[in-house]
Amino acid sequence: MNINLNLKRLMAAALLSSFTTLVVASTDEHAQAPEVSAADAKLSFWDMPYLEEAFIDTVPDKRKDGLSVGKLRLEGKDKSHLIKVANEIANNREGKFDSMLISYKDNLIFESYYKRGRVDLPHFQASVTKAYVSIAIGRAIQLGYLTMADLNKPLVSFINNIALEKLADGAEKITLHQAMRMSSGVRVSDDKLKLIMDSSSKITGTNITQELLQHTKAISPTAQTFKYQDADPRMTMQVLNSVVPGSAKDFIKNEVLAKIGITHYDWKNDINGLPIPESTSNMTSRDMIKFGQLILNKGKWKGEQLISEAFITKATNGETKPTEEWIPDSFLYGYFWYQTEMKVDNKSYTARFAWGGGEQYILTVEQLDLVVVFTAHARENNTMQLMAENILPVFIK
Repeated sequence: MNINLNLKRLMAAALLSSFTTLVVASTDEHAQAPEVSAADAKLSFWDMPYLEEAFIDTVPDKRKDGLSVGKLRLEGKDKSHLIKVANEIANNREGKFDSMLISYKDNLIFESYYKRGRVDLPHFQASVTKAYVSIAIGRAIQLGYLTMADLNKPLVSFINNIALEKLADGAEKITLHQAMRMSSGVRVSDDKLKLIMDSSSKITGTNITQELLQHTKAISPTAQTFKYQDADPRMTMQVLNSVVPGSAKDFIKNEVLAKIGITHYDWKNDINGLPIPESTSNMTSRDMIKFGQLILNKGKWKGEQLISEAFITKATNGETKPTEEWIPDSFLYGYFWYQTEMKVDNKSYTARFAWGGGEQYILTVEQLDLVVVFTAHARENNTMQLMAENILPVFIK
């Protein structure tokens, strides 16, 4: 395991005696973060071989990705503890972490890769993808293609070629706000939903919103409760596609990702030709850090207001209580972003974050000017506990 500490000396042997895979590199031998080899580039993520040694770096390299880097300037036991945590992640045979990165005061100051993690490998995002769709809506508002008031207007008022006469009762009243809160009230049977989403029976350009609103049960205000489902982000993506010039796919590429230096990514297309909004995007861990910095900076990137500040505030403010049993009771839901409170020594810190199955997280803590990114490929990792008990305390003065 390589650790770059920007130190002339090796760390005390006593600290490391319990870690059998640890190798420390001084500044004279600054190891490079692991990259995807030419042979591995031909493989899928799930066929990617595990790293032979984990990589831990407290002096991240400046790469041509637009991300500012700095040094981990924590002192004594705090720095030692953070390195110990990273090493324990590496030695945890049950956990399936691929990376942990930390940005502090807008600088990447800690970078580590494990298992299938590589600095230049876009990692699958699962439901973190929804958070990127939310950011794209905020970009559309910043550029004037939508307004904050539009969030409370019916979805069908934005989407072209909706046959209103075919919609289920009440479906015409669903707002963009409700869709991004996962509270549209759309309820389509599993069999019908499978038919709607079956790419083998559809052609590119299928109006998914039309079919969802046509085949849903009747919608009333009392039925518009939280339900974590693919229908709501799919309708949101179609709204985006309808209001921006060109396509939603090009808009996301040029007006969101390219603006923050993201060019090396992947995102699968839906049956309607648009990016699948609930999952299937792939981003590098360093690029995930950028989204966290956008949230902390209220939509600004290097001084430019890219995303509507009012939207960022609304999107990351948890106002809806999820009802699914698998979502922790302390989590609240915004516009495809979560919010929760973390306590350290009886003081509470607000975390606003994106979360994807398999344990991908973009965690932001405004009080500490902190962004922490985790990627993994298994659900058994106790990521939030790790964040609250082992990462936050290090940055609390």
